[in-house]
Amino acid sequence: MEARLRIGAIGLGRAFTLMLPTFVGDPRVELVAGADPLTKPRERFARDFNVKTYDGALELCRDPNVDVVYIASPHQFHADHAEMAAAATKHILVEKPMAINLGECMRMNAAASKACVKLVVGHSHSFDAPILRTRAHIAGGEIGDLRMIQMLNFTDFLYRPRRSEELDTSQGGGVVFSQAAHQIDIARLLGGGKVRSVRALTGAWDPKRATEGAYSALLNFENGTFASLTYNGYGHFDSDEFCGWIGETGKLKDPENYGGAHKSLQNKSADQEAEMKAARNYGGPNYVAPGQNDYPLHHQHFGFVLASCDRADLRPLPNGVMVYGDENQYFDKLPAPKVQRAEVIDELFDAVIHGKDPLHSGKWSLATMEVCLALLRSANEGNEIFLSEQVSLDE
Repeated sequence: MEARLRIGAIGLGRAFTLMLPTFVGDPRVELVAGADPLTKPRERFARDFNVKTYDGALELCRDPNVDVVYIASPHQFHADHAEMAAAATKHILVEKPMAINLGECMRMNAAASKACVKLVVGHSHSFDAPILRTRAHIAGGEIGDLRMIQMLNFTDFLYRPRRSEELDTSQGGGVVFSQAAHQIDIARLLGGGKVRSVRALTGAWDPKRATEGAYSALLNFENGTFASLTYNGYGHFDSDEFCGWIGETGKLKDPENYGGAHKSLQNKSADQEAEMKAARNYGGPNYVAPGQNDYPLHHQHFGFVLASCDRADLRPLPNGVMVYGDENQYFDKLPAPKVQRAEVIDELFDAVIHGKDPLHSGKWSLATMEVCLALLRSANEGNEIFLSEQVSLDE
């Protein structure tokens, strides 16, 4: 049996809560330490896993039992925590977005390179099996070159319980850092990686939540492919309707719960909203641990995606890829996932144990962040923004 990766988690909040079923369900990894400034999640982590916990990131990074540091702290702390992990010669798995500016991304890459450790950025939805299968169809060459990508996602993102910094763009808040990072990563993976320029508009339409809640962007790739990306997080239309009411996490949704996000925040102060978020996260009073048979039957997804090639259109869905050819159409079905987000562990394990360069490396993710920042800049300046830090799939 191959070695298991011993993981220490920095940040036991929402991102960790969503990744926890993967860590528990995948036999290739083991949680051996956790760090969080809050007492309750640390206490639950110690009970659940019978391991050490820390109130600071530095102490976890120095734990000799940790092989990989999983960074799920707020966006603005990613760079500092990655540098701590690299200084302790620990491999790094950091949540998207990689950081909140290119300088921080470059610091992270330099620290990992100097320490000779692997840096993987995820989870983003470009890890999802239907997206990877779509890319395989394109790379196979039988349906010609990829010409155009259309992506559309309408959610209630902006009205889920938030901490104050999550509604502050300068601290990595809003939909561009948290949600465009998904769409851009998917578009770059399908399109070959190198975006030449970005033209975009953003919407910030609720003064009580004064950050970007929507955007539309046109990405022009160096190979001639172009991609149109639209996201709206204002909680009206739900584009999961296009996926048979299978939600982003692969679980079935109840369309009768329309307006639930807006209703839950009525008459709530900022402090009360932050408490609501903490309550549903790991260690909170409303947290529900995943059961042994609680894994969804579908893969995760990120809204409507359609990739147009010379001789076919490809539509990734939660259980496979629909292929619309010149004269016929067929469904390329994928088996149900045994462990959600196992693709993240595939990449991490291959990088750390087998020495394989990860696709979602620091260089790749810096390029995705460059597109995110260009989106914001284009919207603010009204200009087309040309890029300089892009990399292809094989770089």
